[in-house]
Amino acid sequence: MTTAKLVCPVYTFDYKLLLPGGQELTREVLDELVATNKGTSYQAHPVLEYGTIYQDLTRFLQNPPYNISFEKSSRDDALALMNKINFIQPILKFFDYFKEKDFYTYRHSLVVFAMSIIMAQDLLEESEDWIADVMAGTIHDFGKVGVPLKILKKPDPLTKVDKIILEHHSLAGFVLLSYFHQDYQNFAAWVSKEHHERRDGSGYPLGIPLRDNMVEIIAVCDIYDALLSPRPHRPTPYDNRTALEEITEMAKKGKIGWDVVKALVSYNRKDRPSIQEVNVSTEKRGAPLKEDLGRVVVEKQIECPNCHGSCKEKKSYKESTEYVKYECRSCGNEFDEDDLLNMEMDLH
Repeated sequence: MTTAKLVCPVYTFDYKLLLPGGQELTREVLDELVATNKGTSYQAHPVLEYGTIYQDLTRFLQNPPYNISFEKSSRDDALALMNKINFIQPILKFFDYFKEKDFYTYRHSLVVFAMSIIMAQDLLEESEDWIADVMAGTIHDFGKVGVPLKILKKPDPLTKVDKIILEHHSLAGFVLLSYFHQDYQNFAAWVSKEHHERRDGSGYPLGIPLRDNMVEIIAVCDIYDALLSPRPHRPTPYDNRTALEEITEMAKKGKIGWDVVKALVSYNRKDRPSIQEVNVSTEKRGAPLKEDLGRVVVEKQIECPNCHGSCKEKKSYKESTEYVKYECRSCGNEFDEDDLLNMEMDLH
């Protein structure tokens, strides 16, 4: 297992510190983390019977383009399979939190979950029981419970620190789901960690090649729905054709596999050809892409945490490694990027 290092601390919903920022996720650390929760019993509940999830998801799947992708029979099949899946209480709390605090994440998580299930039925030679088992407790963005809402809902371009914290949700979700499921080999935990990895190793947090087909299905569904959805930084979503062209471009670059792209294209054609027979056009005819501010990192003027005065950057080198600090022009206070991260991660 490739080890990773946490940038930010990881807390539970009730602000219990699980691991501090800077902690390397070795097997020994993960074993100890799981051991601290061994024996804890959580009540499980059918996910579609919890709150208004069934009614909400049914409504989400009736909106374009999912009303085409999920024709009635497919939608009913997906919902029937989801009805077999139970989630433990800490995971159900994710839906409560985001339904109230950030409705985009609530809707997005449910749609990606449903779409991943129907695609797995079409792409993987596995039984429905296997799919239900591996998807139990799988919420790919679970780690976003640790991202401050001011970053998740930010209408402006992200700063470098914002982006670091946002991308940290992959490892945070891995830690949290390992803890709650009491197993860091649990599929849900690995989905959280690897759903932003890519086949060519260009993703994050580890930059390793994505090899698991089920994780790739979830990753592509995540990308597809994100492109189709309005966001605070991008009120106008991509149209469906442009979203498919963007995903096709990723396949051309070797970032994702062609089978998942063919499945998406098949779902969007009225004659619903078999996935094996789909020919994917590489011609671009969608609307021109508007700048996606979610991918822009701006260099914001650094303010002193002490007096909010302007600061200057100070670089030093040790054994060929560059270290950056900031010095306030007003009070002389010195601080580094970790101090800025701690300020932004003030979850209370």
